[in-house]
Amino acid sequence: MSQQHEEANQRTPRHIHPHACANIFGCGDELGTGILREDIKEGAFGKRASDRLLHMDEVDQANLDKYLSARGRWRRSFLQASSFMGALTAVGPWFAKLARAVEVGAAGNPTSSYGEGRVHVVPSTRETVQLGVYDTTLSPVVTIDSGDFINFPDTWSHFLNELQPGVPIDILAKLRMSIPGKGPMSVIGPIAVNNAEPGDVLEIRYKRIRPYEWGATFNNPGAVGTGLLAQDYPQGQVKYVDLDLRTMTSRFLPGITVPLKPFQGTMGVAPPDGYFPPLSPGVTNAVPPGPHAGNLDLSELSEGSTLYIPVWKPGALIYTGDSHAVQGDGEICITAVETRMKELQIQVLLHKQKRLAWPVAETETHWIIMGLDKDLHAAMTLAARNSIKFLAAQAKMAELDAYALCSIAVSFRVTQVVDIVRGVHALIPKSIFATDLRQQMKMV
Repeated sequence: MSQQHEEANQRTPRHIHPHACANIFGCGDELGTGILREDIKEGAFGKRASDRLLHMDEVDQANLDKYLSARGRWRRSFLQASSFMGALTAVGPWFAKLARAVEVGAAGNPTSSYGEGRVHVVPSTRETVQLGVYDTTLSPVVTIDSGDFINFPDTWSHFLNELQPGVPIDILAKLRMSIPGKGPMSVIGPIAVNNAEPGDVLEIRYKRIRPYEWGATFNNPGAVGTGLLAQDYPQGQVKYVDLDLRTMTSRFLPGITVPLKPFQGTMGVAPPDGYFPPLSPGVTNAVPPGPHAGNLDLSELSEGSTLYIPVWKPGALIYTGDSHAVQGDGEICITAVETRMKELQIQVLLHKQKRLAWPVAETETHWIIMGLDKDLHAAMTLAARNSIKFLAAQAKMAELDAYALCSIAVSFRVTQVVDIVRGVHALIPKSIFATDLRQQMKMV
């Protein structure tokens, strides 16, 4: 589920902080326009200066970090990952074998051993779920190793499971208005990963996603100020629908049946310092997505897909929530078909010092490159530039050729426009590449 920026017109400076990344990735300015100023970027970072900044690994980092502020470390991390996928030119081979999916036995056993990794069961409880925030001050629910599986049985719906069939729209609107600065999603976490540290990448493999037999889609009353067309539909509405898990469809209206494609709207790690101003020390709003992934609302992240997330904090600290049965690109009314998950299983693999700057995704048929910014045009520009860099690095082609290929073979889609930070995702089809070339093109 999402929150529209219009809800916080008077609070924008508090809710959105400039990305503090020297405009390398088309970050928004203080007013949130998100427009890249190439003249400022080039003036501030000439080639020689950029080369020095991009090769800071050559100096004594232990001593240097003592003198760097949190903001400075954040800026340096982005600069080291400049051009998004540039570091991929030097990455090693894929080193993690595909692990088998597992069926967890007794739910009362929180941790068991299976194959290449242990299975950790994390139920939704008052101790494991927070409302609409990433809270890094909490002790980890569990600490896992690379290769381990996490099962999330019986996840909660929005508002700490208060979204249930039959709840009217006026109650949902009151719940939404009662939590300014927070999101409506029930967020599970944090989950720590042993040995994860800034500069690493988490590979999240979606192994099993099974929703409950019901879902809800709604737009809040116009006074709440959420959704793309809040002013057009002031009355608001909620529709509860049945989900047929045998046929994986839902009957929306007589004569209208929608295929289901379950996924988690939110999957992310602790965001970097300086990306958003905290609600309190260590606590940030879970609504806007960013370099920590989070509330991407990317429907392609269904069962069998993979999400790669840069690590910004020691332990990474994984959070998930916002279960969807199906969503259209854009998510314009503010909701997908919101639901709970009977079963959600992921596998987590840790890749050391890969230095991606933004989350990226992969399915059986596509590589998916993200662009995220408060300004939709800037998000589109970022997605295009990141796609060009990926193709140039991985397919070993000139950037001008990659630019042309993006124009004729890559589909750019609006992920969502209602999460404060807008999203664009580029779908790069694997089928256009020869088999031997395709096998060489790895995310990490």
